[in-house]
Amino acid sequence: MNVMSRDALNTYSRVEIDVGVDSASPHKLISMLFNGAILSVASAKAAMQRNDVASKGQAISRAISIINEGLIISLDEKTGGELAQNLKALYEYMSYRLLEANMKNTIEPLDEVGRLLAELNGAWDVIGKSQPTGAKAVPVTPEQIPNRAAISYGKA
Repeated sequence: MNVMSRDALNTYSRVEIDVGVDSASPHKLISMLFNGAILSVASAKAAMQRNDVASKGQAISRAISIINEGLIISLDEKTGGELAQNLKALYEYMSYRLLEANMKNTIEPLDEVGRLLAELNGAWDVIGKSQPTGAKAVPVTPEQIPNRAAISYGKA
């Protein structure tokens, strides 16, 4: 692929993401954050396996940014209470594990964070399917999240 084609493809991808964000519901935006973080963790793992230090660092930084500047900030601790506080602690733990993966160049923390993000994303998708289109978000209790026991909060 020549440089012009690559630039055009990158521009198209950015426009497609911008349009998707502009038209997305709040629920869909969180889903997009989960998907972006999962993709970044997978990219970091692939870069680590290729010994591509620069790409690994960029992907881990992107995943941490999504978690810290997207997922944590989107929490409403006042309305969400204990569940929001637990999610915040889990997100902070994931950021720590990603930093650890980067510093120690180990894949295990990437796998752990990838699993946690995938489990949370799956639960988030179930919550979205249970709400009618156009409905306002309703606080969810921890018992309503499917497979809650499967979320290990840092223990494999």
